Amino acid sequence: MSDSEDSVDSGAMRLPIDDPAYQALREGDTATFSELTAGRGPVDFSYCDLGGVDLRKVDIVNIRLRGARLKGADLRGLDLSEHDLHGVTLNNARVSGVLFPAEISADEIRMSLQEGTRLRHKRQ
Repeated sequence: MSDSEDSVDSGAMRLPIDDPAYQALREGDTATFSELTAGRGPVDFSYCDLGGVDLRKVDIVNIRLRGARLKGADLRGLDLSEHDLHGVTLNNARVSGVLFPAEISADEIRMSLQEGTRLRHKRQ
């Protein structure tokens, strides 16, 4: 990994406002989101604002979350163990039962939940 890949983009959050799937997810319309992303391949929500979104009813396997803002998001019960969560912020997210990548320490997760720090995640 290069130094530029290790750093977190310090710019503004990316808002894919032209993506109907993003809009459906932000509005809580998981059925439409699923229809729009079926067969689409990776859905790149890297560095996007997904604050307050309920991701429990969404197939997140193909969603890229690197650097995403998940403040107040509902992630309960999700398996995020294979996701690249570098730069993600979890401030006040609901994370009961979430399986996080083994490379991210409990202290790192706790700091992100309580203080809004960005996760440092280096895949092995």
